[in-house]
Amino acid sequence: MRQRAAVLCGAAVIAAGTVTAVPAEAGAPPHTQPAPAAGPHWKKCATEDYPTLQCASLEVPLDHARPRGKRITLALSRVPHTADTFQGPLLVNPGGPGGSGLTLAGFVASSLPAKVAAQYDVIGFDPRGVGRSSPALDCLPGHFDPVRPDSLPDTPGAERANLERAESFADACGDTYADVLPHIDTVSTARDVDAIRAALGAEKLNYFGYSYGTYLGAVYAKLYPQRVRRLVLDSVVGPDDVWYDANLGQDLAFNDRHRAFLAWIAEHDTAYGLGTDPERIETAWYAMRAALAKKPAGGKVGAAELEDTYMPGGYYNGYWPYLAEAFAAYVNDEDSGPLVEAYENFGALGASGDNGYSVYTAVECRDASWPRDWDEWRDDNWDLYEKAPFMVWNNAWYNAPCAFWPTKSRQPMDVANGELPPALLFQATGDAATPYEGGVTAHRLLRGSALVVEEGGGNHGITLSGNDCLDEHLAAYLADGTVPHGDGGEADAVCPALPDPEPLESKAASTSSRGSTLHGLLGFRG
Repeated sequence: MRQRAAVLCGAAVIAAGTVTAVPAEAGAPPHTQPAPAAGPHWKKCATEDYPTLQCASLEVPLDHARPRGKRITLALSRVPHTADTFQGPLLVNPGGPGGSGLTLAGFVASSLPAKVAAQYDVIGFDPRGVGRSSPALDCLPGHFDPVRPDSLPDTPGAERANLERAESFADACGDTYADVLPHIDTVSTARDVDAIRAALGAEKLNYFGYSYGTYLGAVYAKLYPQRVRRLVLDSVVGPDDVWYDANLGQDLAFNDRHRAFLAWIAEHDTAYGLGTDPERIETAWYAMRAALAKKPAGGKVGAAELEDTYMPGGYYNGYWPYLAEAFAAYVNDEDSGPLVEAYENFGALGASGDNGYSVYTAVECRDASWPRDWDEWRDDNWDLYEKAPFMVWNNAWYNAPCAFWPTKSRQPMDVANGELPPALLFQATGDAATPYEGGVTAHRLLRGSALVVEEGGGNHGITLSGNDCLDEHLAAYLADGTVPHGDGGEADAVCPALPDPEPLESKAASTSSRGSTLHGLLGFRG
């Protein structure tokens, strides 16, 4: 989605040691137990924003079924606890798949109430294949360099060009990482999570995941229910739709969210001068797309790059003022400069984006079966395009390497679970990347869980993003395990959404700095 903040944590070597074990419940006195033979050796890797951040590395088997075979390295980060009461490690994951979690540990530790954060070692990690972990995948560097073919396959030539790109990416992954790809998947990553738990000397793990990280958390909980102490899932993947159907469902939701953005522009005609009719503004947006397909702005922003640029607005409305200004400048002033700047800020991918996409594709193509017959993709996506044109074909080509993927697929895991302590789920009703129904389904499948709903919210990743009502539920749960109890309906608690942003020139214009920081850290493509 967006170029991610650089990770400044260096990887340290493995060393033996002991660590503090997790007490059975909050407030229990800390105690120690022998750690495994090799545990993380933490070194300072402080940043200006996160001065207590530490980093280490951990070796794990490439294939957990062959623990004495080839090993890979995971990069870890930590903000250590400072309180006398120690509730153990809180492992955080930003989603993706393909998102780096090293900096997220610092963000979570600094965003939680200080008294709560002080009771945990907040642990971040780069999952296998990601970032500072080794090997880090980069199947085809520059795959998203501009200008790509128009994503709309309305001619045989356009479809063929996009199919060739997808197949070449799959081939490059297979050629470069033939021995690794069979082990880049959610189940293998969940087993890595348990290896991290064991290396930390913890009997049980606290886990906090956003987006895809919610599916990773649910899979971990299914594999190791007896090792879960607290489980927080924010913006929940629909566990019944992994992964082909999930992407089709996203297309409808992102179209709705894009139209909400256009309606917001209509409400602020004084600022943008694009009119007060959302339908006419939508027509102008697609006219801009058609023009860029013929003449890319600045030699960089064609039709596909325009979609890449505006898709982040479906994840986080804090981007809306910047996207609206770029749109208005192009339409009203024939000035493409702001549009190119918006692309560079929100849509362009650097090396970390290439890595993130490689892992995203490897995990999703391996996790579940995808159609191998392109006719099925073509029919499904053209049917959806008639209802929701904004993202359909961009998303189809993003996932199309799975039609040609060189490894066999696993069967999706049934995450239904009646063996867990109460889990806490958060979901916005208008979330596009993980639509609302997924949160409701996960709530039903995780017996005893509680669902907190942000009514009217459309952002993806909603805790620690400026909504005090949501954050109070999160803090209470992490403090002592408190969860809300509803009356038997879908939600156990409801929080009102934050107001939409104001245009940048307005004196009232402001976006949550925490929200902007969080959405810069969340995993690749949601």
